[in-house]
Amino acid sequence: MPDTPKEAVLKVLRGEKADHVPNFSGMGSITLQGIQSLGYRFNEIHIDGQKMAASAATTYRLYGVESAVVPFDMGVVAESLGATVKYYDKADLGQIIYPTMTRKIIDRAAIHAPEGTSEADAKTYVMKETERQITEYEFKKPADIAKTGRIPVVLEALRFLKRELGDKVAIGSWTLGPFTELGQVMDLEVLLKLAAKKPDMVNRHLQFMADYLADVISLYVEAGADFITVREMGATSSILSPRMFKSLVLPNLQALFARIKSVPTVLHICGDTNPIIEMMAQSGANAVSVDQTNRMNESRTKVPNVVLLGNYKPFGDFCEGTPEQVDALIKQSIDEGADGVWPGCDIWPVVPDENMKAMMAAMKKYGVKS
Repeated sequence: MPDTPKEAVLKVLRGEKADHVPNFSGMGSITLQGIQSLGYRFNEIHIDGQKMAASAATTYRLYGVESAVVPFDMGVVAESLGATVKYYDKADLGQIIYPTMTRKIIDRAAIHAPEGTSEADAKTYVMKETERQITEYEFKKPADIAKTGRIPVVLEALRFLKRELGDKVAIGSWTLGPFTELGQVMDLEVLLKLAAKKPDMVNRHLQFMADYLADVISLYVEAGADFITVREMGATSSILSPRMFKSLVLPNLQALFARIKSVPTVLHICGDTNPIIEMMAQSGANAVSVDQTNRMNESRTKVPNVVLLGNYKPFGDFCEGTPEQVDALIKQSIDEGADGVWPGCDIWPVVPDENMKAMMAAMKKYGVKS
């Protein structure tokens, strides 16, 4: 019997042999065609569990992509800790506007110098006050995480997907990584400065975040997630040096993955991660995901025994090019050694119907193992 989509995905994530290279994602992979086929507006699918699940399911039902993944935006965990998110409920039917953070827990934009302060002194005041607030802040977990913010929406979506598609495709969920999530709730620029000046203080916040994310992920797994992706895009090599990644980011990723044992896990970091890919492989994740700026063949050489996922560009030619260009993107990922073909980030939802079909046709052409 040939492997089902779910079997192929989970075999690959466990480091086992599947009969084909699976095409799946651990990140956002919804399309406008799928959403509109259900009659939904884009803003609705982030705040209603059944609409979230039904939208996620369309990528498999319309095209055969071998996973269904929720949520779709990066604000869920930050919102549960007290940040404010805007949903753009007045957007037009076909408009794609993702929820955005309008107020962080500690937000430099909300800090103002005393009246009469000169412009130069005001900038210094705001920076120092932001540093002080970050330094003194004490995170607290919500009393009942499963009922906080939109976490119950994601849990409802996962349960729905498990009932509807759980025997067919791999159900995925994700969070940001500890460092990136900390940047969602506090000022990232100031955090980067404090990481050099006060690494012990920043690490205290990161340890809380790793522990909290593990609690959230535990709920996602209990609700039905077959695999979990941790997206630590804020720790890419263009932002953090390999030395700082090793001392500050890696230990907290290891602590997080050490608590996720019941399902396979993926670590995704954007950008050129070849300078840190060996350390990514030491994170404890079952698989490593790289994006389109990474040289996949170099990554494969550096980590020959790691499950490597990637790395077609989910916009540009994928959305605006021809089916022939999409075919070439998929062939390249397979030729360069991807164990599973998946996007370098969220699929941009306006990808044309014919390009999604071209992607899956390319998988049948190049991804079936003899």
